[in-house]
Amino acid sequence: MTNKSGRVMIFIDGSNMYHSLKHHFQRTDVDIGKFVQRLLDRRRLVRTYYYNARVGRKEEPERYRDQQKFFDSVMAVPYTELRLGRLVYVNWPSAPPYEKGVDIQLATDMITHSFKNNYDIAILVAGDSDYVGALQAVKDNGKNVEVALFGKERTSMQLREVADRIITIDGRLLRGSWK
Repeated sequence: MTNKSGRVMIFIDGSNMYHSLKHHFQRTDVDIGKFVQRLLDRRRLVRTYYYNARVGRKEEPERYRDQQKFFDSVMAVPYTELRLGRLVYVNWPSAPPYEKGVDIQLATDMITHSFKNNYDIAILVAGDSDYVGALQAVKDNGKNVEVALFGKERTSMQLREVADRIITIDGRLLRGSWK
């Protein structure tokens, strides 16, 4: 049963969402504003936080430009904050870059807003077990936590267990959310 009342904050791990969309739907052109409305299911949005890491301008100029366009579209969505960590390039281009600071920023924001009583329900869009402790802390502070997941494979069992509710991101949920 969905909690129809209450203030909702949505926390999106952008990299996880991008790779999951690519894997499950072979496309990544989701409209964040429309996607958020589908997750809300008529509940009241306080704010959406979208987390990612900026691609290196000199390392990957074309991806950088595409990503900037996408970030601009995210920032154009009302009540949405773009929170950026960084990509670390070591032995580029033979080794892919890795994210720094994104997961910890998301977890910190989720816990901080919980203790400030800025929301009643947190919706996490991520499949990573690194968030289990943060979700448990939020629950221990009296909040509800929902986790939006792409399918069963490649999503953490611990994340499923700690969540009060699982939202399955499938073709039905995404209908009308593409650009």
